[in-house]
Amino acid sequence: MIILGLDPGLGTTGWGLIRAEGNRLSHLANGQIRTDTREALAQRLVALDAALTALIAAHNPDHAAVEEVFVNSNPQSTLKLGQARGVVLLGAARSGMSVGEYAARLVKKSVVGVGNASKDQVHAMVARLLPGAAISGPDAADALAVAITHAHMFRSAQQLSERAKL
Repeated sequence: MIILGLDPGLGTTGWGLIRAEGNRLSHLANGQIRTDTREALAQRLVALDAALTALIAAHNPDHAAVEEVFVNSNPQSTLKLGQARGVVLLGAARSGMSVGEYAARLVKKSVVGVGNASKDQVHAMVARLLPGAAISGPDAADALAVAITHAHMFRSAQQLSERAKL
């Protein structure tokens, strides 16, 4: 199963692709989608959608996992983040993938073991879980962490389903 993890942002959206085979995870690719700050909001959202559509077409993932929005002190920034997140959710759902959504605390707990882990701790643990991965920045590391979380949650749900059948 190929999972596309997404850390949405208007300026930079991190993405990461992993393969999950049972308990084994392997890194496929990661990167960042950047929008031009000189363009109007609508054009930036169109650019984000186009880049995400091309990414999905190139890699054909089975699942997508998106980090949920957190509210910060600037309402305008939160609104723009929400709009970018909406574009990301739409793009993933439009492709027919199932889409999981995960709170930042759950992602940190799933990857590091504690919900209040720092970005550096998340990055370090992602590097350990995906040896040899050249991670292209903190947004990509966060996206890979979201994909790893989805793999853990999906596997847990499968195990529960199998136990229920017994």
